[in-house]
Amino acid sequence: QVRLEESGGGLVQPGGSLRLACVASGFTIYSYFMNWYRQAPGKKRELVATIGNNGAWTNYVYSVKGRFTISRDNAKNTVYLQMNSLKPEDTAMYYCNVQLGLVTYWGRGTQVTVSS
Repeated sequence: QVRLEESGGGLVQPGGSLRLACVASGFTIYSYFMNWYRQAPGKKRELVATIGNNGAWTNYVYSVKGRFTISRDNAKNTVYLQMNSLKPEDTAMYYCNVQLGLVTYWGRGTQVTVSS
């Protein structure tokens, strides 16, 4: 059974950092692009970052470029999102995502709140 489990969210002050982790089970992430999405209250879910299957290629939404870094540890079947210089507008539920063939899988999410 495919499962994605996010962790690492929390409350942080503006300018602070958090590192999110997504542990996958039921499949091997090695062959797949992996994504982080986020959804703020009242807003659409947006793609934040994508990493290629070998980690050499990454892509980010413009608003997080230079502040967030996506990475992967295929040996641990885990994807990370390092978030630095956090802003109040980064407050959202963050979700891990993968497309396996025709099926899209989501984790349950981890809440990130940036507030003083």
